[in-house]
Amino acid sequence: MTERHLDRLAIEIRNVSRSFGSRKILNEIDLTIRRGELFGLLGPSGSGKTTLVKLIAGLDAPSVGSVLLLGERMPSRRALGRVGYMAQSDALYSELTGKQNLEFFASLYGLSGARRTERIASVMKLVDLTGHLNKLVSAYSGGMKRRLSLAVSLLHEPELLLLDEPTVGIDPVLRQSIWKELLSLRGRGITIVLTTHVMDEADRCDRIGLIREGRLTAVDSPEGLKQASGASTIEEAFIVLGGGTRA
Repeated sequence: MTERHLDRLAIEIRNVSRSFGSRKILNEIDLTIRRGELFGLLGPSGSGKTTLVKLIAGLDAPSVGSVLLLGERMPSRRALGRVGYMAQSDALYSELTGKQNLEFFASLYGLSGARRTERIASVMKLVDLTGHLNKLVSAYSGGMKRRLSLAVSLLHEPELLLLDEPTVGIDPVLRQSIWKELLSLRGRGITIVLTTHVMDEADRCDRIGLIREGRLTAVDSPEGLKQASGASTIEEAFIVLGGGTRA
């Protein structure tokens, strides 16, 4: 990661809380993420990871506080074309083929002609779905749908990727291939924020935010979290730091 990217912020989250009725899902979140950083949100189901990612993506608005994405206060339509978003639930059209899905989303991103053809071929090769381009998505397995969703998020070569549990349901060999590509994208200065509950994935991030019951309990590099907790693994560090006060 270059100093040029380290000096600029991709995401600024200031005193953000999100409530649904009387239930508080996120509680006073403060977080900054640098451009070119690979940042992981680690926490159990129901901890608030997906809600926080939706706020960053501009799909929801905080009850309190502010979210700035690439300098734009969210929600912002102007920022959307610079972001690739992969939701936890696949937003695909089952009655269309994989190729037709990609063509539809490519048109939304303004891709056409030879450029669109090249990008579709590239992302489908990455997720190992080239042989399934003309198959209806309704015939895809759950893992194939996850891979197609990842391909959609990468189509327009975004400046920032928001990935909610991107490798759920994907076999270990392909998961390694996807991580190789994510690290390559990070090396080219693309900011990546992903949620996970897989400890070895968290270990590959530049920094990790530990989240539990809507609060960030610690934010640091994997090694920094291990040192702070006296633990030898991220899993042990999460157990030690997960119930602590917000970092």
